[in-house]
Amino acid sequence: MSPIVKVDGLHKSYGKTIAVDGISFEVLEGEIFGMVGPNGAGKTTTIECLEGLRKPDSGSVSVLGVDPQRDGQYLRTHTGMQLQQSALPDRIKVWEALDLYSTFYPDPADWEELLEHLGLQEKRGTPFAKLSGGQKQRLFVALALLPKPRLVFLDELTTGLDPQARHAVWDLIRDVRANGATLILTTHLMEEADELCDRVAILDRGAIVASGSPADLIRDLGGEERVTLSVDGGLPPAVAGAVPATWRIEVQGERVSVAGPSGNTPLVVEVANLLASHRIRFRDLRTEPATLEDVFLKLTGRQMRE
Repeated sequence: MSPIVKVDGLHKSYGKTIAVDGISFEVLEGEIFGMVGPNGAGKTTTIECLEGLRKPDSGSVSVLGVDPQRDGQYLRTHTGMQLQQSALPDRIKVWEALDLYSTFYPDPADWEELLEHLGLQEKRGTPFAKLSGGQKQRLFVALALLPKPRLVFLDELTTGLDPQARHAVWDLIRDVRANGATLILTTHLMEEADELCDRVAILDRGAIVASGSPADLIRDLGGEERVTLSVDGGLPPAVAGAVPATWRIEVQGERVSVAGPSGNTPLVVEVANLLASHRIRFRDLRTEPATLEDVFLKLTGRQMRE
């Protein structure tokens, strides 16, 4: 696969606030590339520079082999864009929006087929204001696909959706990639990035703090297992004082969470043995694998959802 997007030393500031601080990355043709991080990390500013909506202060950006600032018209006819803040007139019907937007492109996709493919056929005559959140997002994806794009930008696509609608949109994104498009998505939901992305760049305060496939990042930087359990009456101080220095313990009433590095002996076995040696009865023992959010917390020392 060859790079379809190249970014080198991208920098963007707003007054004294540095939104993007000299980042560099590439996006390969045919992949789903995620930009993840908390709100205000610089994700939207970066994607808007790629789309040609914002002018970088410095650095170089190449999208589909062209400069977004000089060749904006070319990008608009070869890319699809779903913006973080998107809306349509309340009374415009689904079919009217698709029919109107299709006139913007020289060789648009068949919007009737998009209606069918995106499960909006039964809503074709429904006004925009009457659509559910998930249906609105599917409509915005349909609008983004009208130019038959090689590259699709999706900015915080599932923010505000319920879990069922979110999973439906995830399935849609997979279908779009299966049909040959490259996708760049921004999200502050690490579960979403883990589910969808071939590679991710984790942003924090305008800088890329890690990049790679979700599995590689979790293996190389997560490095911890987590065990949760309930202890009647809470965890006695004597047990809390006996844990290894490499463990991190969080206690909320009777619920105890233990995180620690992976070793020759699984963490769950070590925790169970420690409690048994102190004759502590426990219940609801569970193990949890490391996640991308664990990676972010380890790299930055702060929670992802702020």
